[in-house]
Amino acid sequence: MPAPRTVLLTGAAGGLGTLMRGLLPAYGYELRLFDVAPVQGEPDAITADLGDREALRAAVRGVDAIIHLAGISLEASFDKILRANIEGTYNLYEAAREEGVRRVVFASSNHVIGYTPPPAPGDVLIPIGITRRPDTFYGLSKSFGEDLAQLYWDRHGIETVSVRIGSCFARPSSVRMLSVWMSPGDGARLFHAALTAEGVGHTVVHGSSDNTRLWWDLSTARSLGYEPQDDSESYAAELIAEHGELDPDNPEHAHVGGHFVTDPPIWPR
Repeated sequence: MPAPRTVLLTGAAGGLGTLMRGLLPAYGYELRLFDVAPVQGEPDAITADLGDREALRAAVRGVDAIIHLAGISLEASFDKILRANIEGTYNLYEAAREEGVRRVVFASSNHVIGYTPPPAPGDVLIPIGITRRPDTFYGLSKSFGEDLAQLYWDRHGIETVSVRIGSCFARPSSVRMLSVWMSPGDGARLFHAALTAEGVGHTVVHGSSDNTRLWWDLSTARSLGYEPQDDSESYAAELIAEHGELDPDNPEHAHVGGHFVTDPPIWPR
């Protein structure tokens, strides 16, 4: 597809959204910003909830593509996850369908496979087609989003790249994150590839840098033209000295989802 120029960035006030606001314009994109919270320093940003279908449709109108980062990014009650991540993502896809937008980049998550054990050193990396094992209502909502993306491709011809993001921060902050970290620069490279690759249909990719301690296979991401340039290993000695190596007997270390598999669940109230 031709390189999209105007891109709707939902969740623009969040951590990842803030990073991408600074990085994606260098690739030639004009960003239209959307968030339930005001975007500081961006008076033209759209402040609205994903449940406001009229505002969402207006935000989508005329854009070439959408990067959907909005929603709750941690565990919460099912009711809250339902409204923000499940119904909100449905509303986004309906707006895209109604306004004729043909490409979405969906921020999925490693928590879709959170109960998967990480590979031991030397083992085969986790493939993209592994059985989904969500670790939370949050992970479940991202699994739903991937299925919704598949439906809208099969039924309506809206292409999506679902990116199972590991952890995208300026630097990793834990030993686990050495395996799942995606540098902000690599995040922008991956989103750019996802926006511009031809014939993606619905493609699911793992989102991380090319880390020495990498847990999952990046081949589907590379097939889009993604060329990661960063590696978390430069932070390894400092983090291991502070926290120690991963302990396979610790449930937080024995599953891809980390502490999401051990934190007390947040049930509806």
